[in-house]
Amino acid sequence: MQNVKTGFNSIVKYLSTKKETGRRSIGLLVDGPNVLRKEFNVNLEEIRDVLKEYGNVKIGRVFLNQYASDKLVEAIENNGFEPIICSSDVDVRLAVEGMELVYNPTIDTIALVTRDADFKPLLNKANEHGKETILFGVEPGFSTALRNSADYVVILENNQMNYNEEEVAEKKRIQKASLNVHK
Repeated sequence: MQNVKTGFNSIVKYLSTKKETGRRSIGLLVDGPNVLRKEFNVNLEEIRDVLKEYGNVKIGRVFLNQYASDKLVEAIENNGFEPIICSSDVDVRLAVEGMELVYNPTIDTIALVTRDADFKPLLNKANEHGKETILFGVEPGFSTALRNSADYVVILENNQMNYNEEEVAEKKRIQKASLNVHK
C-alpha cells in the first residue's frame, strides 16, 4: 500500500522540509484551459501559498485561450498572476515561456500546473539544465509520463492536494544512485 499524504497543511509541511539554505526562485506556469475547469475546482491561491512556503514565486503566469471570460481573467489578476491570452495554441506559448525559464539564471525551480503530457519535454529540459521541477497535476486524466518527469508531484483531486511520499523517496534514491555512477 502506498503512503499517500493529503491536505493543504500536509503539502505545506512537505514542501517546507525541502527548503535549502536561501529561498528558491520559482517560475510558475499554469495551463489554464487544461486545469481551470469547474469540474476540477483548482484553487490558484492555494497553489501559490504552498509554493511560497518553498520559495519565492518570481513569475506566475496563467495561459488562457481567447475564449476565457473577463471574470476569469480578473480573478487571475486579483490572485497576483499574470494572465496570458493566446490567440493560437496555448500549449505552444506555455512551452516557449517555459523554455525561457529554463534558460533564466534567476529562476531555479519551475512549477507547472497541468495534466498534459505535451509538457514532458519541457520538464526533461528543465531537469537537464539543473532546474528543480514541481508539477501540480489534476486528476482525472493526469499523464503518468508527465508525472514521472518531475522532481516533485502534487496531485490535485477532489478539492485536495496529495503527494506520494514513497514515490518521492524512490526518485531521490534513483537520483543519488545516478550521481554515484557519474562520479
